[in-house]
Amino acid sequence: MGTQKPRILPWLKLQLDLGRLEGVAWLDESRTRFRIPWKHGLRQDAQQEDFGIFQAWAEASGAYTPGKDKPDLPTWKRNFRSALNRKEVLRLAEDRSKDPHDPHKVYEFVNSGAGDFPELDTSPDTNSRCSPSDTQEDILEELLSDMALAPFPDGGPSSLPVVPEETPPFLLSPSVDIPAPCPNLQPPENPLRRLLVPEEEWEFELTAFYRGRQVFQQTALCPGGLRLVASDADQTLPGQPIILPDPGVSLTDRGVMGYVRRVLSCLGGGLALWRAGQRLCARRLGHCHTYWALGEELLPDSGHGPSGEVPKDEEGDVFDLKPFVAELIAFIEGSGHSPRYTLWFCVGEPWPQDQPWIKKLVMVKVVPTCLRALLDMARSGGASSLETTVDLHISNSYPLSLTSDQYKAYLQDLVEDMDF
Repeated sequence: MGTQKPRILPWLKLQLDLGRLEGVAWLDESRTRFRIPWKHGLRQDAQQEDFGIFQAWAEASGAYTPGKDKPDLPTWKRNFRSALNRKEVLRLAEDRSKDPHDPHKVYEFVNSGAGDFPELDTSPDTNSRCSPSDTQEDILEELLSDMALAPFPDGGPSSLPVVPEETPPFLLSPSVDIPAPCPNLQPPENPLRRLLVPEEEWEFELTAFYRGRQVFQQTALCPGGLRLVASDADQTLPGQPIILPDPGVSLTDRGVMGYVRRVLSCLGGGLALWRAGQRLCARRLGHCHTYWALGEELLPDSGHGPSGEVPKDEEGDVFDLKPFVAELIAFIEGSGHSPRYTLWFCVGEPWPQDQPWIKKLVMVKVVPTCLRALLDMARSGGASSLETTVDLHISNSYPLSLTSDQYKAYLQDLVEDMDF
């Protein structure tokens, strides 16, 4: 038997009518617009009352039992947002979650207002929590809060409970639950957000293998992307040319040398790889069919087929930062599965599925070093109690020292900026 839990809309309407939760209030007489406090958990003035609505829904939905479960504000917040996002009659009207004095979001009913809703959700739900797919979808929404919107108009309807806009005089110290005064109310800058800044060039570590032997490795920042080419390639095309070495320098088998040279001679304009926002795209400009896959750091996954073939003369996605960050959050939370970020390209031959990859003539590994640093940061603390320093290897990067809770919060905040 599945457990029954209240539906979010009638439950939320009751909380708005009661006006007992800090910052949760109707904004008009018709009861179609309302506000929800949306303070970042890392703000220095954060207090327990700021997150009362998220905890209340966690308790009402059965996801949290005080005294039994460990408090988890990021998960409460994500589940609450997920529950609202699945309602077609509700939309996010204004996002003021980055307001330094009164961070909040304004929602509104798009049809007939709050209306009448069934009080209980009778659908089976054995653990009263979101499904994995819901959680992934919710995580991918968390970064719209960076948008600067117009100031909130002064005052509100006098007959409705509205949270006062005065700034609380006390805040919670980051290490203890004792209120301590602090004048700085601005939320800390998320250093991971630089991963999404178009002007920030990602750094790539490129390694080439001829018949399983490493023959080349280079780490480079490539404005406008890169192109894997032979020495005689067209240098006028966009992207920084990365010249693969002649096999005669490192190989002794003349037969293998000849085949490798033939592959390189067919690269033409090269294999192009570039960053487009939070995606990495690839395109082949020559005659060599090229297959790609996301694999482990050390070896490509030879037990499965390729993730795809690099298209000729058109853009093809080979990596997306959104699922990587979502999987990294799950890894920190104990999923046991670390996200993949290493790109492997098999050039001029089918993907190595029926034979070891070391038998292939030309294999190229591409590692975005910033993603490897993010995963290493999680692993260094056992992906749980993390406290270390790591260089993100983005241009103009600087050492980043975070606790496990801060790191997880920054990752969740990063996903909120991603436009899905």
